[in-house]
Amino acid sequence: MKLKHITCFFIVMLLSALSFCACGKPSQEDSKDGATPLPVSGTPTPSEKPTYTIIPLSSGDAVPIAACSYDLLHTVVTIQLYDTVDYDILNGCFALIDRYEKLLSRTIEGSELYNLNHAEGTSFTVSDETRDCIELSLYYSVLSKGALDVSIAPISSLWDFASASHSSVVPSADEIEAALPLVDYTSVHLDGNTVTFDRPGMQLELGAVAKGFIADRVKAYLLENGVKSAIINLGGNVLLIGEKPDGSAFHVGVQKPFENRDSVVVAISELKDVSMVSSGIYERYFYDEDGNFYHHILDSKNGYPCKNNLLQVTIVSKESAVGDALSTACFALGLEEGLKLINSLEDVYAVFITSDGKLHFSDGYLETFPTEIE
Repeated sequence: MKLKHITCFFIVMLLSALSFCACGKPSQEDSKDGATPLPVSGTPTPSEKPTYTIIPLSSGDAVPIAACSYDLLHTVVTIQLYDTVDYDILNGCFALIDRYEKLLSRTIEGSELYNLNHAEGTSFTVSDETRDCIELSLYYSVLSKGALDVSIAPISSLWDFASASHSSVVPSADEIEAALPLVDYTSVHLDGNTVTFDRPGMQLELGAVAKGFIADRVKAYLLENGVKSAIINLGGNVLLIGEKPDGSAFHVGVQKPFENRDSVVVAISELKDVSMVSSGIYERYFYDEDGNFYHHILDSKNGYPCKNNLLQVTIVSKESAVGDALSTACFALGLEEGLKLINSLEDVYAVFITSDGKLHFSDGYLETFPTEIE
């Protein structure tokens, strides 16, 4: 079915990065216009004074109320609440995201994960929240047989996909060769809150799970505060809470790879209380000086970007952390093995887009979700 005049509300999926997505921030002028922080009384606060700016997208007492921030998770974070006008609750979501970023970011100096990765010795004790995220990452490392490898940080830290001009330098073969022996999820052990590595120099990368993990925690916070209808969008990790107050479902569009963010390749309707997460090669990539293309989803076995003719994998699941982990794992596994993994799981669905533009749906996807295809 062709997508022609689609008038329903669409959330266009952006890709879920292996690490926190490095989308461009607005200019100084953009970040200041209308950038009035919302009230923070009665909401969870990060351990330090907030450094992020919240831009209200709505005002008054009409729903939905919405706001976004360009300063969290290195991406655009947008939250819409459909059944409340309590801005304290809305702001509390951003404070919670800020708090988790300061725990789970690999690159923020002083974060708990940064301190773990730079600690002397091979053991480090973490908070309950960081433990839970590591535990999830280890689970999906095992489930995917290392296609997603929580210990890939020594390799991922060698690559720079953050350039807005999509140009960078490929790590040397010697650098990659030296780092590969440190990548082995089976050499990471979690005993209570203590993380132990079998070898000095090992480090963790939680980016394949972190945004989904945080989205699920924001959802829990909203439910605890009586919100039953909302959209959480962490740079393309979209988590829907319930349905619209009038009982209608949400409609979600999946972005066409290498097109603008309003270009939809798959439109899915009748979505309620689910998560959608995409991993693809079209947001974080660069060309070297010889014009060779490199994307950010790395093969843990050789340290280079995966080569498997996939452009994108989108996962529909109940929990965002599940979709986040599986979108990366299934991309790394490739079409055949990725579909096999999804089809072995309950209540998880996927659509794979291959380099020839074809869509490949997991078992039950089209029967479960009313879908329009461009």
